[in-house]
This record gives sequence, structure tokens and C-alpha cells, in this order.
Amino acid sequence: VQLQASGGGLVQAGGSLRLSCTGSGFSVDYYAIVWFRQAPGKEREGVSCISSSGTYEYYRDFVKGRFVISRDNAKNTVYLQMNNLKPEDTAVYYCAAEPRVCSTGWERAVATEYWGQGTLVTVSS
Repeated sequence: VQLQASGGGLVQAGGSLRLSCTGSGFSVDYYAIVWFRQAPGKEREGVSCISSSGTYEYYRDFVKGRFVISRDNAKNTVYLQMNNLKPEDTAVYYCAAEPRVCSTGWERAVATEYWGQGTLVTVSS
């Protein structure tokens, strides 16, 4: 069972990136997927969560209106479209899976079962 995050890179402030999270060895259909990030010297923080069906999406205030989470279960992949990026968005981004729905406390990984490796996003000013 593995989650593979990809799509990170270097972008200028105001630019966009799309991250992908693909399941390997299991179907992401049954899982809510959460994107987390961790900046150097800071605590990990939840960014966004999407339920297994894609019906429900949740965003932290600091990305609302700029980031969009989506999923394509046929491709076993969840995406995080990041627009209007800011230098403070610089971090390693991780995807994680929890059962079915975004739990109360998804942003604190209270129900996380699987973690993917990270992908680095660097936003230059």
C-alpha cells in the first residue's frame, strides 16, 4: 500500500502548480484524501480534505479561494490545484488517506491510516 505524491517544483509568487496523489497497491476510492504540508522549522498542518466520493471538500482558511482539491477515482488519483501561490506556501506537501469521510480533526491527522512521501513546493518572491 503506497501513496505517491508528485507535481512539486519551483514557481514564482502568483503562479500555479498542480499536485497529484496516486494510490499504488490499493484503491483510493474507499478513502478520504488529505493534503498536509510542512514548512522548514514548522509543524505539519492540514491543508485540504476530500471525501471518498468527492462530494465533500474542506479547506483551511489560509488556502480557501486559492487551492482546489479534486479526485479522479478512475485514475486512482487525487489532485491539489494551487493557484496564486505565495512564498508562505513553500513546504513539503504530503497526501494521506483516512477512511471514507473527512474526519473531525482531519487537519490534525486524527484518523489517518496511510501516508505518502512528500513533494517539495518552493514559491519564490
